[in-house]
Amino acid sequence: MKVIYNKNFNIDLGVLKYLHPFDGMKFCKIHDELAGSDQVEFLSPEGPIEISIVDDFLTSVMRHRVKNKNGIMQALEIPKVPFLSYSYLDKKILTPMRWGVAGTLLGAKKALEEGSVFWNLSGGYHHAMPQNMEGFCVYNDIGICYQQLLKDGHVNKDDRILIIDTDAHHGNGNAQTFMDNPNVVLLDIYNASIYPASEFTRERVDIPMKLKSGTDGETYLECLKVALSKIRGEFKLAFVIAGTDVLAVDKLGGLKLTVDDVTEREKLTLKKLADMNVPAVITGGGGYSSESAIAVTKAILAVTRDYQRL
Repeated sequence: MKVIYNKNFNIDLGVLKYLHPFDGMKFCKIHDELAGSDQVEFLSPEGPIEISIVDDFLTSVMRHRVKNKNGIMQALEIPKVPFLSYSYLDKKILTPMRWGVAGTLLGAKKALEEGSVFWNLSGGYHHAMPQNMEGFCVYNDIGICYQQLLKDGHVNKDDRILIIDTDAHHGNGNAQTFMDNPNVVLLDIYNASIYPASEFTRERVDIPMKLKSGTDGETYLECLKVALSKIRGEFKLAFVIAGTDVLAVDKLGGLKLTVDDVTEREKLTLKKLADMNVPAVITGGGGYSSESAIAVTKAILAVTRDYQRL
């Protein structure tokens, strides 16, 4: 498996980490565990995505909001701390996120070039959109990536793109971003009892699979199989948001999957993409528990062992 990582993905807030549930250092934990495997190859973006590229994606109002400290803290759901400056937030949080966007773009380009699968440890910011940032997401990496792939000629407007979102939360940002683009097909399996509750964006999903809080791994995987079976037609590229907030120990996802269930989820998703011969980039998505890094590591190693047989 080709895995995209850079040390700058990590969000090191020091003592401020206790103000937020996300483990910003999980990316290096995953890297360090995978580094000993001769079946994993690491790639890195050359730098964070350029701000001018981000600005091309955002609305004029959002270009200003994304440079405002209060707006950023609201989107990240960080308590307002008077001594925190915008420059600190930009260095410690926004810049690592821009590195994550660059990782998704690198993975997409490489997937298209090689007809294969790349796994970006970061990215999966599926609550962000051109006109808003929320749910710990500031930049919609898939939307920005799609914009650049079009601009650079890697895809055209007639190409069909598939987004498979297996994060516990509905990907309202992706739904809003591609609201008027019928060539982008959205599959979203999520806990319908939690944030975000926007019916407008939920209705945009082409293949929805709404779950109840407390759904266990066996039920989840059966529902995923049903959702995957509904995918029709050919696709130029797929994006996968592989959030680990589906784990039972995660306090925000409300689902009851185990680490082994997450591994099986990734196997099912990649098996489907392999059967359809669709290149893909997997992105990190949410994951707010101590088991998040463990689940990603185990899934990558298991998929790497099995992928040659898919």
